[in-house]
Amino acid sequence: MRGADAVVASSDVRAWLLGLQQRITTACAEIDGSEFLSDAWRKPAGERLQGDGLTMILEDGSVFERAGCGFSQVSGPQLPPSATQHRPELAGAPFDAMGVSLVFHPRNPYAPTVHMNVRMIAATPAGGEAVCWFGGGMDLTPYYGFEEDARHFHSVCRDALAPFGEDKYPRFKRWCDEYFSLKHRGEQRGIGGVFFDDFSELGPERSFAMLRSVGDAFLQAYLPILQRRKDMPYGERERSFQLFRRGRYVEFNLVWDRGTHFGLQSGGRTESILMSMPPLASWAYRRQPEAGSPEAALYTDFIVPREWV
Repeated sequence: MRGADAVVASSDVRAWLLGLQQRITTACAEIDGSEFLSDAWRKPAGERLQGDGLTMILEDGSVFERAGCGFSQVSGPQLPPSATQHRPELAGAPFDAMGVSLVFHPRNPYAPTVHMNVRMIAATPAGGEAVCWFGGGMDLTPYYGFEEDARHFHSVCRDALAPFGEDKYPRFKRWCDEYFSLKHRGEQRGIGGVFFDDFSELGPERSFAMLRSVGDAFLQAYLPILQRRKDMPYGERERSFQLFRRGRYVEFNLVWDRGTHFGLQSGGRTESILMSMPPLASWAYRRQPEAGSPEAALYTDFIVPREWV
């Protein structure tokens, strides 16, 4: 990439991303007692995109029904529309994009689904110098709400961002609430977390440091919650509600998620892009939870924008 003063070295970002992927999958494999399948792939020169990646996935485990964590680095001749809606001056510019994205779907309905993504995109406009920006965050999607879990998750997110300005957590928390919203249903996907995109305001090195802080905080944010919930007893009622709410997760990822759109629009590897889908989900016409039930409390007390810390 050109313009060394305007971008972070691609090799540094790649090395950190691959290390992050390895640390996360190693910790989660130890909890589950099963190994992640490692699927390395490459898109050769001559295709619409070229690059490589490593998809790591654990399916039908004792704790995780499906857990996918993928690294990719791809380059292409022009940025797709999903990446230039806030940067019209870069429309048509060649680009290099890399990141780690994960979605973990635990088996137990009391254990929440979690998503985390950290990425960098660099582009070189015609006649200009390369520029780079960062995006990512993490968010929690419970099926049954627990105050202590929500407060813990948001506290870790807040603390990871604190060294980079007091405004970052409240700003990115609000951004997360706005982004992970099923607008066609008027409801939130989960209890949120933090989300940021097109971020470069701290300069390349400091913006990359913020990205690292968020990614490095993931295990601290999620594993204590998983450990508390993974062995709780449950029955068919809880399982049925979990599958129903997973249907909402699918709707968001396919209808609204910019990462999914970016991957598909740019000709990315479909199997890796869609590994965030749960293995099982269900839909029901106008299903309503029983008043006063734990299922109803999810809607009234948890998947509504609120301050957790």
